[in-house]
Amino acid sequence: MQAGPRRGERVADRSVLIIGAGLAGLSAGCYAQMNGYTSHIVERHTRAGGVAAAWQRGEYLVDGGIHFVMGQRRDTALHRTYRELGVVPATRFVEMTAYGRFVDERSGRSVDVTADLGRLADDLKAASPGDAGAIDEVIAGARAFRGRDWSEVGMSRPPELLGLRDRLGEMWHLRGAARYFTGRYAASVDDYVQGVADPWLRQFFRSLFLPEVPVWFVLMVLGLLADGQMAFLEGGCRDFVGAIEDRYRDLGGQVTYQADVAEVLVEGDRAVGVRLSDGSELRAAVVVSAADGYSTIYRLLGGRHVSAQVEGRYARWALCRPMVMVSYGVARQFPGEPPFTTVRLERPLVAGGQEIDGLLVRIFNYSQRFAPPGKTVLQVEFEAEWERWAGLHRDDRARYAAEKERVSAEVLERLERHFPGVSSQVEISDVATPYTTWRYTQNYRGAWGGWLMTPQVANERIERTLLGLSNFYMAGQWVMPGGGVGPCLCSGRHVAQLLCHRDGLPFRTALP
Repeated sequence: MQAGPRRGERVADRSVLIIGAGLAGLSAGCYAQMNGYTSHIVERHTRAGGVAAAWQRGEYLVDGGIHFVMGQRRDTALHRTYRELGVVPATRFVEMTAYGRFVDERSGRSVDVTADLGRLADDLKAASPGDAGAIDEVIAGARAFRGRDWSEVGMSRPPELLGLRDRLGEMWHLRGAARYFTGRYAASVDDYVQGVADPWLRQFFRSLFLPEVPVWFVLMVLGLLADGQMAFLEGGCRDFVGAIEDRYRDLGGQVTYQADVAEVLVEGDRAVGVRLSDGSELRAAVVVSAADGYSTIYRLLGGRHVSAQVEGRYARWALCRPMVMVSYGVARQFPGEPPFTTVRLERPLVAGGQEIDGLLVRIFNYSQRFAPPGKTVLQVEFEAEWERWAGLHRDDRARYAAEKERVSAEVLERLERHFPGVSSQVEISDVATPYTTWRYTQNYRGAWGGWLMTPQVANERIERTLLGLSNFYMAGQWVMPGGGVGPCLCSGRHVAQLLCHRDGLPFRTALP
């Protein structure tokens, strides 16, 4: 990293050009403005948000982004970030009292995951009495994660600025739960459940998040749920993103939409601006990419600043698997149904030539903002293979469109088993594929969340800079493994912290 002026010395050019108006880009812009930098965001799409996207279909608002947020309580570090970025008080949170329901069509068994860990333990033991020991172990782990603000850990400062005091502070914060970050709890859920006898219970544990994540992450989610630290967004992505964009503009920031970056301009190993696809150039003292990591490193920078470590990540690390998302506007309400239901199918569904064993059903019945009175948005998601959908779109657009329609019809048929009569109540349908994700966000291979948070990746701290390139920084899910709302927002703040450190300036926020 290039040395900056001494503390208090005037910095002549404090212009910052940011690629991407997703959560990380907007956050980087806000914190840059708060610290006296002049920032300009360029975004290839027509609106802000990136993966946190929502779109209108007739009377219905289809929300394809943020499923829930953490840290909405006022006593958390993440809540302070929300206040700094204008999310609070503009956005209304709806507390999650239930994480969801797991339904196994093959056995007919189901269980609800609520904030009551005691009830969850009793229900699981009733369903799988032979695995009472494993159930008690998981519930004990979840309870060990209660009563702490986990947004304090790993998000306060960028790795380049972490010192001994920071690391000791994190160790102190982990007290009482430290043992859950080692040994079998640091293994993947997939590995952990091999010791569970009942196949149904194994599948239940795998469905709580993603089977590849560390066990401690699932325990933390259950602990946060029990503590009332998880919430829905009453107005969805649109309100959340809009609040940060408003904050950015109020701070004096500038956004240019439909500005597709073709290249990061580099002179003498210094980033000096960008060239847009129309041939025009924008110059700045600092360039920040809050765009797709692969595109940034290998397309916009031509792969010229890649260390062996970065090369290894893109060669070996697993990505969040892309999704197919089928949304329906339904002339019906679903009172009493949980907002999320994971369904293990009795017989596979075929989509894009791939057999699908399970569906995530999302019901927007916690808010009246997504549909007219008496109506609801019902959404189904399942993992898909990038090559199948991208290849289908590339080779035969008509077949691609026909497959989307066929999948929509078959998913609706499967929903009839759980919501009889729903087929006749559908007023609109919308299908987004992995190619849709890539088309709107350029996310590498349609990976909605960047790196998959495997045990190997979970402990990695990725620097925000690249080899041999000064005045250039990265933010977003590709430098925060696992992605998520909080980490992406904090990565934007990290950029401003690095700039202030480089320039010998105190880092400030708009709050006391």
